[in-house]
Amino acid sequence: MPLQIRRAAVSDVERVAELAARTFPLACPPDAPESDISAFIAAQLTAERFAEYVTDADRIVLIADDGTGLSGYAMLVFGEPYDPEVAVQLARRPTAELSKIYVAPEHHGAGVAAALMAAAIDAAAERGAASVWLGTHQENLRAQRFYEKSGFARVGVKRFHLGDRWEDDYVFERRVEPALAPTAGTQL
Repeated sequence: MPLQIRRAAVSDVERVAELAARTFPLACPPDAPESDISAFIAAQLTAERFAEYVTDADRIVLIADDGTGLSGYAMLVFGEPYDPEVAVQLARRPTAELSKIYVAPEHHGAGVAAALMAAAIDAAAERGAASVWLGTHQENLRAQRFYEKSGFARVGVKRFHLGDRWEDDYVFERRVEPALAPTAGTQL
């Protein structure tokens, strides 16, 4: 079965939470304490939290499924940025945050991230967003290269609280063109 990108449903939350727990540590700084990573997963990436996320009108959770299981997921959050320091760095409104985009390691390099990104940008356009923004750790060079390849530009910095530490992130923003037809293979 070819890769399908679609909106997650409540029936998907267990699988999304499992994937989130496996992939979140991959984006953390190498010196982040395991206890801090585990605490974040327990607070933010549980099935209960994903049930809230998929039913929240201001969020869209997308999943990538190749018929054998989930290979990746992404989450958009619509509305003004929660962090006033981020808000002043962004050039376009309305905006949506690409809060999460993760791919299982065994699917890296297979086009899953690009397909999820395209679907997320399409979903943002369909909701009328003029831009999409995201934050990524300053040491995560692989992610930064992917975001730049996907049309994002670094526009500033922000802080991310992980356990007892503050991590330094770069803020990236991408202009969103008005909505066109959905990408082939995408069900939003």
